[in-house]
Amino acid sequence: MKHNKVGSVMTTEVVRAEYGTPFKEVARLLADHRISGLPVVDEDDHVIGVISETDLMVRQAATPDPYEPPRHRFGLAGLTRGARRQAVKAKARTAGHLMTEPPVVAHAEDTIVQAARTMAQRRVERLPVLDEENRLVGIVTRRDLLQVFLRPDAEIRTEVIDEVLVRTLWLAPSGVDVSVTEGVVTLAGHMERRTETEIAVSMTRQIDGVVGVVDQLTYRLDDAHLRPDEPAVHGVADDWLRKL
Repeated sequence: MKHNKVGSVMTTEVVRAEYGTPFKEVARLLADHRISGLPVVDEDDHVIGVISETDLMVRQAATPDPYEPPRHRFGLAGLTRGARRQAVKAKARTAGHLMTEPPVVAHAEDTIVQAARTMAQRRVERLPVLDEENRLVGIVTRRDLLQVFLRPDAEIRTEVIDEVLVRTLWLAPSGVDVSVTEGVVTLAGHMERRTETEIAVSMTRQIDGVVGVVDQLTYRLDDAHLRPDEPAVHGVADDWLRKL
């Protein structure tokens, strides 16, 4: 089974900045391209940080208001690590001082599931995408990753039959009834072994575009006690048995 890769949905024309790019140029890049963030790269196209609109707002918020009384200023040494970073950004004149580091990135060969998990865990809206030499080749956003859920039901059904039932479990295409409605896959039918039903459900859940799986499978033999000395199925499915 092959997952869609980040490289298949990323944008390859990436708006970027360098360490010495002036603050106003960064703001212009974001405004002109109507984007909310961009990566910062070195001379070898390695990503060294990222800049978001929030970083620019920190700089703007620190601009003194002539109508407010002066506030007591603390030295950087008396601040927490996070506060020191904010203080540096507040005075930033270049992308290098404005950026957040280390950057959260993805690789072109990562699956869409991996990239989505990274975004959710790190609470970011975009990921610079790197090649095998860790050089910038694209950028992927949450909207890009959501494209996977636009896969037609018929396409999902075909993949379940071809990749799960036929190639992995070596079953006839008509052996299990597969129906897909709005991304929800229903598997119905009678299989020989319990482990086969577990593999079918587990693999189907991991197919790109699947929202959920309704398990209506039954089995003749409960072969759970046979593992690992006597696997229920052989070949490609052996690896899946060890993961269950």
